[in-house]
Amino acid sequence: MPSSAMAPNAHGIQQRSFNPYTENGGSIMAIAGTDFCVIAGDTRQSEGYQIQTRYKPKVFRLTDRATLATNGFAADAEALVSRIKQRLEMYRHAHGSSMPIAGIARMISTILYGKRFFPYYVYNILGGLDEQGKGAVYSFDPVGSYEREFCRAAGAAQSLLQPFLDSQVMFKNQLSTPQRKLPEPGTMKLDEVLKLVMDSFTGATERHIEVGDGLEMFVVRTPPAEGQTSQAGSAISTDLQAWGAVEALGGEDEQEEQAVVVIRRELKKD
Repeated sequence: MPSSAMAPNAHGIQQRSFNPYTENGGSIMAIAGTDFCVIAGDTRQSEGYQIQTRYKPKVFRLTDRATLATNGFAADAEALVSRIKQRLEMYRHAHGSSMPIAGIARMISTILYGKRFFPYYVYNILGGLDEQGKGAVYSFDPVGSYEREFCRAAGAAQSLLQPFLDSQVMFKNQLSTPQRKLPEPGTMKLDEVLKLVMDSFTGATERHIEVGDGLEMFVVRTPPAEGQTSQAGSAISTDLQAWGAVEALGGEDEQEEQAVVVIRRELKKD
């Protein structure tokens, strides 16, 4: 064999590449209400045109007041969630209480920024209740930048989901009229938000091959105290049993009944 054939190019330069990341599809979403937060994600994990599994959860209960949705590289997502849960357990043992959601958001930002030179290739959305009992959504980029919002979508179908949220939740580019006054963002009722989330993912599934199979919607809310009656229009007054809700498992703290529940629905499987 001629020596020139042994060389990779005319200058004898050899190139090596190393890419530890991959994109595993799927999408996540969160919407905050006055006294609740809904965090949702589909269950399909794929790579290109290959479906690796039809049930890979992307939403994880952290505490009774915080739930995390992750999307991107599935292996990094699992590593990050495991690390966050360890930190939350250490905090609970040291302080005798669960970390508030604002503290969790700051902790996640610090963890992500500490890995900025070899980052977790994961986009995160943290949803739950703040210390005043109001719905809160925090969105993160892979290196830790974050902000609090009323709603956020991420993942493969973000370009389909986020404009829909901007229109239907944030009411952008809409004007009030004497006949119809636009509501304030973050004031939708729980049943309206659940229907909106289902419509969002149903539409995304029709248009995006990396989204589908199943939908998990986590609802975080404050259950009424024993003997306390729920106010009309509040999140706890919504009958989630009629939606087929079950208790959400996971996390490192003791679970309060009906504080975090999950509703599951089927999506397209093709």
